[in-house]
Amino acid sequence: MLDTGRLVGTGYLSILPVDQGVEHSAAASFAPNPAYFDPASLCELALEGGCNAIASTLGVLGSVSRRYAHRMPFIVKLNHNGLLTYPNRYDQTMFASVRQAFDLGVVAVGATVYFGARERTRQLQEVREAFQRAHELGLFTVLWAYLRNESFATGEVDYQLSADLTGQANHLAATVEADIVKQKQPVCNGGFPALRFGKTDDRVYSELAAAHPIELTRWQVANRFMGRVGLINSGGASGGQPDLAQAVRTAVINKRAGGGMGLIVGRKSFQRPMAEGVTLLNAVQDVYLDPDVTVA
Repeated sequence: MLDTGRLVGTGYLSILPVDQGVEHSAAASFAPNPAYFDPASLCELALEGGCNAIASTLGVLGSVSRRYAHRMPFIVKLNHNGLLTYPNRYDQTMFASVRQAFDLGVVAVGATVYFGARERTRQLQEVREAFQRAHELGLFTVLWAYLRNESFATGEVDYQLSADLTGQANHLAATVEADIVKQKQPVCNGGFPALRFGKTDDRVYSELAAAHPIELTRWQVANRFMGRVGLINSGGASGGQPDLAQAVRTAVINKRAGGGMGLIVGRKSFQRPMAEGVTLLNAVQDVYLDPDVTVA
């Protein structure tokens, strides 16, 4: 995967993720640009955009594997939060097996664990077993290590995006042998003391993770065995005009934090015409190609 796309040979990654048809509903994901209901169009976006890989569902990638699996690396996301429940609950269930993904010719499998959610223990056990099998077959593994608990969000601050809580989620992800951890970039700190649970250290909120986005992201890196496990940050939801600037900012912070391995940008790129999506993906990649953007 590191030897393909515009970032070939740099050690950085630009991945197109498209599991939102399950996670957020197909309508919410693809109605802004109905051409992307077709998985072939998504693969073409990844190719034209110079991505290292495309990550998606078994159904999406399986439907076009004969045409595209040899042209770019595939990552099958094994589990999903189907959303078609009422009320919605934060659970991830297996939609595919490692063997099914392997038979498509993938390079890796991915999965999500909702740390903090009631179902987290079962999810973690399922993912650990799947990752063990993936490694036996020579695949690498990617864990979406997201926090999901409404109690983590107070009236003023959403600590689901705090450096200390996401850092611990990263540490747990590395412990079950995720080779790459996908995490949202932190925007705050102090989740443990504010919510009054768990154990921490006062130095996390001063000398180890100062209130600067690069320092907060660096704490995420430290929790992944000091960068031995790669960190990719998510590009976030599509928000219209500011998407390009926000994606580039996220990439700069990821790279300057050291140990950041790249960005995974989905809705910001495929919820717009292909030419604009390619421009956005290339702008993010340019951050990692620019020698003047260095570790802070």
